[in-house]
Amino acid sequence: MFVFEKEQIIHNIGGVKIGGNPGETSTVLAGTIFYGGHKIVTDTKKGVFDKDAATALIQKQDEMAQLTGNPALVQIFSETEVALKNYIDFVSVLTEAPFLIDSTEPMVRVAGLIYAEEVGLLDRAIYNSLNVSATNEEIDALRTIQHECAIILAFNPQDPTIAGRRKVLESGALDLDKGLIPLSKELGITKPLIDTAVTAMGAGAGSAAAFTFVSKTVYGQPTGSGVHNAPSSWSWLRKHKKVNREGFRTADVASNLIVQMMGADFILYGPIGNAERVFPTIAMGDVFAAESSALEFGVEPSTDHPFKKLL
Repeated sequence: MFVFEKEQIIHNIGGVKIGGNPGETSTVLAGTIFYGGHKIVTDTKKGVFDKDAATALIQKQDEMAQLTGNPALVQIFSETEVALKNYIDFVSVLTEAPFLIDSTEPMVRVAGLIYAEEVGLLDRAIYNSLNVSATNEEIDALRTIQHECAIILAFNPQDPTIAGRRKVLESGALDLDKGLIPLSKELGITKPLIDTAVTAMGAGAGSAAAFTFVSKTVYGQPTGSGVHNAPSSWSWLRKHKKVNREGFRTADVASNLIVQMMGADFILYGPIGNAERVFPTIAMGDVFAAESSALEFGVEPSTDHPFKKLL
């Protein structure tokens, strides 16, 4: 493995440490719940869902986190403000894990952040995400809230190269007249998590994976992605899934190792139901990284690291 010359920042978010050199801290894993098409949801507008099924999914992720030493996050997706409040209430009582506030609607995300503040959960909340499509209304709201932790999405729709991703972070793109990193500082985001914005295979997925290493090298901030989006949107693999479902599942889980070996600190691994496959796989990658870093560079893994728990 390797260590970075630049100082690597570690953020503590709701008791979970994210960042550092490979082998120093465990890779943090976030499973998504209540996503579009999730069968446990019966009313996406009101946030009505099968509580027994949701409980089982979240408890299984926590169980795998405890078993492997890879901390868990819950990525909460919602279409509406009403549903999001219901989801936050449910998740925050069931688990102590930090949670991501996610929606395709920016003001739903903002409403979720405001609600988390009202109920005293802001220290566990991660805003997902500040991106190039941020509206003035969203930016003004975030400036008022001054929340410390957010995903900073390095997505540049005009340029999927590494240079394009750096541009959107450093100087801006489209209607954004400044980079997301300086903007995030203005908004009070002191614990940024850089997401390399994995796009479809053939449309920049390779550059997104490589940018994991570049981001850590240039910025020193915790970096990760939802790399599973690449194989899950791969047309060939989707067709192949009809005759080889296990092949699809294997590729989906294995994709996480690609960015982990590039130095990823966190991975948004997709549906939370995949926890039993993903956690052992990433724990294995962490053991490889920690053993190499300890032997070659003297990096000491944390006490709850898979290297310490599973060997």
